[in-house]
Amino acid sequence: MSAIGSFARFWWDFVVGDDWRVAAGIAVTLVATRFLVDRGVDAWWLMPIAVALLLAASLWRVGRRGSRPI
Repeated sequence: MSAIGSFARFWWDFVVGDDWRVAAGIAVTLVATRFLVDRGVDAWWLMPIAVALLLAASLWRVGRRGSRPI
């Protein structure tokens, strides 16, 4: 594997990790925060709420899976 491929794979694993839904949710939240700030809304509160909700959803999905292998 080339060095560029290895570098890209590292960043993909680092950012996305085990749950692509969390990474997508954070990306959507960043875009939404930027959108609100551009329109003059003080949107500092959006990211902590989104992180808490995404974490809860991720843990709920893992909990539903039980002890079954991934």
